[in-house]
Amino acid sequence: MNIGPYTLDNPLALAPMAGVTDLPFRKLCRELGAGYVVGEMVSANPALRGTRKSMLRARHDDEPAPIAVQIAGSDPDWMADAARYNVDLGAQVIDINMGCPAKKVCNKLAGSALLENEALVGDILRAVVAAVDVPVTLKIRTGPDPERRNGVAIAQLAESSGIAALAVHGRTRADRFNGQAEYDTIATICQAVNIPVFANGDIESPEHARQVLMATGATGLMLGRGAQGNPWLFREINHFLETGEVLPAPSDEEVHDVLTRHLAALHAFYGEPQGVRVARKHIGWYLKGRPGGAELRAKLMRVKTAAAQLEMIDGHFDGRMQQAA
Repeated sequence: MNIGPYTLDNPLALAPMAGVTDLPFRKLCRELGAGYVVGEMVSANPALRGTRKSMLRARHDDEPAPIAVQIAGSDPDWMADAARYNVDLGAQVIDINMGCPAKKVCNKLAGSALLENEALVGDILRAVVAAVDVPVTLKIRTGPDPERRNGVAIAQLAESSGIAALAVHGRTRADRFNGQAEYDTIATICQAVNIPVFANGDIESPEHARQVLMATGATGLMLGRGAQGNPWLFREINHFLETGEVLPAPSDEEVHDVLTRHLAALHAFYGEPQGVRVARKHIGWYLKGRPGGAELRAKLMRVKTAAAQLEMIDGHFDGRMQQAA
């Protein structure tokens, strides 16, 4: 699968998720099998570029190519300027957010709210594509609501505007994350355009991943919530698609190793106070459904230092491995 001049190692992508797909998580997912990752969305508002949040989201230290940055906004000139700004910082792909259903984004007429205004969508796409010499991609939903699914029209507009690849979350803006993903709508979109399409939504197992590829005819898959606390999902899907074999779940030893490395990277990236807070949600995802996980998570939510977080994690997994022995 290609995005502009970049040939991806495999057709599995990590979806951009605000507050989740920071540099430590992106690098971890690449290590465990993602062929492509997209960073957290950054605002096109130039007044926000100097904030700590924006500066952290703009970091790509030692990140493998292609470096993809997602921008969000509703003003074509601001979006074009944001694209140029992020390319100057090292972005090799610019992704445009027209999929986020969050109220604080949609209330500014950005994200998936843009799907209601196809003329403005076209203006933004053309402005961004003209502004930079790197591939521009787009992430959308299937429409504003079930009565106004215009994903096909938006996809065709994207292709005619020079968009290099498209990711489609199989829900409308109104659906948020409720119900089941509309793979039939994604299939219709795939048939309507000749650019690569990532199918996105509810992909949480290797078997389901293959079913989604077959049902939609998509070029690739984009994984979001299914990879939270489970970055091994990329490795497992790749192996299943290549061999038809289901890999065993990661051992306690591997979960321990990956979790502690992930937490240490978060502590270093954000600094201790913020890193400890950010780590809590990842800990909850890693421990969900694991023996003793709920009890440990409850204790870890009260821990305030990096050393204490790691010590409690070590104690839990050391005890688990001793029991297994």
